Amino acid sequence: MALKETLERVDADLAAGRVPLARQRLRGLVSSYPHHPVLRRCLADIYRLYGDPAEAGRWTYLEEDRLPEEVAAFEERYSDPVRRMRALAWQGQESAADSPFVEQQLAAVRTAASKALGQPVTWDTLVEVRGDAPEAGSFRQSLAVVGCALLAIVFAAIWVNGFLDLFR
Repeated sequence: MALKETLERVDADLAAGRVPLARQRLRGLVSSYPHHPVLRRCLADIYRLYGDPAEAGRWTYLEEDRLPEEVAAFEERYSDPVRRMRALAWQGQESAADSPFVEQQLAAVRTAASKALGQPVTWDTLVEVRGDAPEAGSFRQSLAVVGCALLAIVFAAIWVNGFLDLFR
């Protein structure tokens, strides 16, 4: 779907009060167009509706006229530089930035992440880096895996029990 059409759908979703759907569409657009500052600004506005200053700061982090309290909330939530780099969802070279300020911000975050990992990283190779700070939710993921395994064992035991009952 084209950028213009999706933005029209976002506007329609917001007008109809479908804020979560508008947020989801904008997140998809930002991943497809990471260098588009208007999309990031719109996404920040939606997170302000939710009352989430950290996420609003995440999406305005590359703006000169950002709100300091939102930037501080973002930097606190993503205190690890590698997680912060991932959270910005930038792709490609810093030189693709539309202003020197954005390029400087991106370079500072990348440099901090490289220092934290002890090796140079780029915006495109960060996903391949291992050994960085664990992402939030890893405990829940582990718990989900254990729960699924237990369900599979219970299901297999019921099936075997039923199968054995056929021959009794």
